[in-house]
Amino acid sequence: MNTTQAIQLANEWVTQIASHEQGFKGAYLAGSIIGQAPTSSWPPSSDVDIMVVSTNVPPYKLGKFTYYNCLLEVTHLDYNLFQDKGTILADYHLSYSFAHTTILSDIDKTLLPLQKQVVDDFTQLKWVNQRCLHVKHKIRDGLTTLPTSLPFHEQVMKWLFPTGVLTHLFLTADLQNPTVRKRYVDVKQVLTSYRKADVYEQLLDHLCASEVTRSFVQSSLEHLTVTFDLAAKHGKTPFFFSTDISKIGRPIAIDGSEALIHANLHRESLFWIIATYCRCHIILAKDATHLHQERLPYFNETLAKMGVEASSDLCRLAAITMDNLEHFWKQTEEILAKNPRIKQ
Repeated sequence: MNTTQAIQLANEWVTQIASHEQGFKGAYLAGSIIGQAPTSSWPPSSDVDIMVVSTNVPPYKLGKFTYYNCLLEVTHLDYNLFQDKGTILADYHLSYSFAHTTILSDIDKTLLPLQKQVVDDFTQLKWVNQRCLHVKHKIRDGLTTLPTSLPFHEQVMKWLFPTGVLTHLFLTADLQNPTVRKRYVDVKQVLTSYRKADVYEQLLDHLCASEVTRSFVQSSLEHLTVTFDLAAKHGKTPFFFSTDISKIGRPIAIDGSEALIHANLHRESLFWIIATYCRCHIILAKDATHLHQERLPYFNETLAKMGVEASSDLCRLAAITMDNLEHFWKQTEEILAKNPRIKQ
């Protein structure tokens, strides 16, 4: 399957299924498919992200599912977010995809005109700076108070994601897509292009990934694979990430991490390996407690080799990142000043 065929199937799903939902107002593409060459191969380790704009957002994310052998991931967004260009332009998550997307449906004929406004102003320094500040505040908010009363695997999740958001400072400043799973791969390219390889190593230090070996990461993935398959089999309680931990999500979570390791990007793969581990144990702790306890030592062993063994370690790491946030902000400002595509 190539990119054009994948987009055609996404468009067909919107026309045949989503457009009949109550409150449906439109839909557009997001994620890694944006900007792909039409004839390029669309890998099974990627999904087609579709944003459904609606006045009736469901309580649970629809998530991943297959549609005629194409893996789709659907997220519903509140129609109220799309009433003003400033709301989009200041939001680093929404802005990139909306400025670069293909709009699949626009019931009220409002999304296309709004997109034009967003495209026109996307590279204005005022808005790029606001988006970078949005990233900075998200990091600070996430790391300020870690919920030490939660189970340890949930605490790890609460530390991991805001720490990983550091990468989005630089992706946003360079007008790149703030990706999720491959954020460290993408930010490595950005920082290298600005001759800031040392900053990239610092990002890996904050993730506790700078010194990990390929054999360690490979072993961690092998143990995760067993845990993943058990969580996919026994999971019943709905979580917003439930479809990520499933048979159809396996090519992305497991095979995608394997591909990074084989490409000698084992350090970059560790972020999503740990994130997936956390999600698996959230599922197992709820729906298969005995398996959660049985598999937990493998997760803890991986963390221990990263230097993370207790809540105190997570709090210490969060404090170090917070102390260094202004340093990373300074590096971000340098990219904002040097990026030739930003309209000063």
